[in-house]
This record gives sequence, C-alpha cells and structure tokens, in this order.
Amino acid sequence: MPDTFTVEDSGTERVISVGGRPIATYIYVSDDPAFEAPKPSLSPLRTLDGAVVSISRPWDHRWHKGLQMTWSHVSGNNFWGGPTFDRHEGYVGRDNLGRIRHDAFRGSEHTGAEAVIDEDLTWISSAGEEWLREDRRHRFHSVDLDEGSWQLDFTTQLTNIRDTPLDLGSPTTHGRHNAGYTGWFWRGPRAFTGARITSADGSGADVMGREAPWVAVSSPHDERDGGATLLFYAGTTSAAVPIVWFVRDEPFAAVNPSPAFHKEIALDPGQSLRLFHRLVVFDRQHDESEIAVLAERHHP
Repeated sequence: MPDTFTVEDSGTERVISVGGRPIATYIYVSDDPAFEAPKPSLSPLRTLDGAVVSISRPWDHRWHKGLQMTWSHVSGNNFWGGPTFDRHEGYVGRDNLGRIRHDAFRGSEHTGAEAVIDEDLTWISSAGEEWLREDRRHRFHSVDLDEGSWQLDFTTQLTNIRDTPLDLGSPTTHGRHNAGYTGWFWRGPRAFTGARITSADGSGADVMGREAPWVAVSSPHDERDGGATLLFYAGTTSAAVPIVWFVRDEPFAAVNPSPAFHKEIALDPGQSLRLFHRLVVFDRQHDESEIAVLAERHHP
C-alpha cells in the first residue's frame, strides 16, 4: 500500500484517500434539517486499514457529525444543533439555529505526500444574517505505514463581520457544569463507548474541564478484529481564554479541545479568532506508556 494522498470531489463532498483507501470524507454541502444546524463535517474518519472511527447523526444526538467545527453559543444563536442550554430552563428548543455555508475552495494542493484543503465559509444566523467569515484549512499528512498512522492539522480563522460584538460561549458559560463543549468536536463510534482515555497529565477521563497538551482515546472495534487509537492535541488559540478539554467515554465517546469551556470569548467587529489543532489516527490500540512516546513524537 503506497503512502500517496489522492482527493476526489463529487460536487458535495471530497474523499481523501491514501494508497487508494479512503481515510476521510469531507461533506461540504449537505441537506441536513435546520434542527441539526447544517455545516460541513468530516465523516466518516477511517484508520489506514479501513476501520471507521467516527459516527454521524447518531440517534441520541443527530447533530453530531463525525469531526466538525461549530459553536454552541454565539450571541444567542446555536450553530451546534439541537436544543440550547439555558441556565434557568435547561435544554430548550428555540428558533435560534444557525448554519455554516461552504463558499469556495481555494487553491487546494495534493502533492502525494499530503493533501491540503483550503476553504472559505460563512456562518449565517437563524435570522439569515452573515455573522462570521471563516478561513479553514485541513492538512492531511505524515502517513507512516509501519506505525499505521496518519495526521490531520486543522487551522481556522473566524472573523466577526457584524457591526456589533459577538460573544462565543458554551453550555458551561451559560450555567451547566462540565459541559463546555464548543469548537472542534469528534464523536466516536458506538464501539468507543467506555474507551480508555489517556491524557498528558495522567488524569484520563478526569481531564474534563482541565488544560492538558493532548488527550488520546483507544478502543477495540465492533464487527472486526483489532482496535484504534486517536490522539488529539489541544493546539493553540489567539484568544486570552485557554483551550480546555471536553472529554467523555460514557454514555458515548467524544473529544473536544474547547476554546470557550469556562469563559466566553468576546469578538469585536473585524476581530479574528485563530485556532490550531492536530489529530493523529493509529490503526491499533496503544497502552498508556506507548501513547506517551507517540504523543512526544507527533507533537506539533
């Protein structure tokens, strides 16, 4: 199996493959219902040996779409999907669901050794107003056939194009304990429920709501032998608010380096927020000592 990247575009999605085997499908135009806050997403994600390591539209949260960039609380609008958390009422359904529109790809590169997808997007409020302009990059690279791994670097710049400030928050900033999910969010497949969580500070799943350089999740597969490990790096943010982890292994697996877990980000008109994260996908399970070595090796 060669380590060459190829990209095929159907007009609504791009399939990224290595040696002819798909590792990710980027759905950039979808017909999802408004309740799911339509947006581009990577789904499914696969290991080099073909195992699926994400889920899209699970029955419990239809708005979870593999690996996606979105935001749960933006000045009263919900770009996440589903109900909105209110500190007085709990989760309530509201007519406040926004959407993220794919506008264009810009000069994407496929050199064989890597595949780079640059994209322009617009975040549109529930009232149809354009609130945020996004400059997004997916860079697939560093295939290691012996290690059974590939890497994804995700970079985004969100710019406020309103004439008033935007407040970027999460359910925790609105009163729900340890529910600071927002930003770059991965939903694991059913087999990853109860998966082993490893974090840089040794806290495992207890890293919820805390800072750490990286978090890894490992699990066997359903339906086929073997397992996988996904290694997420917190990366960087241009905001003064630190990146904090939202991590779950029950009742489902989810990993999210949240840029606004405990504290909102205020984005003035014309101001930009820049984020960088990395994901490494391995086609086998690793124990804690192995993950620590791998995390050092692949650190951005």
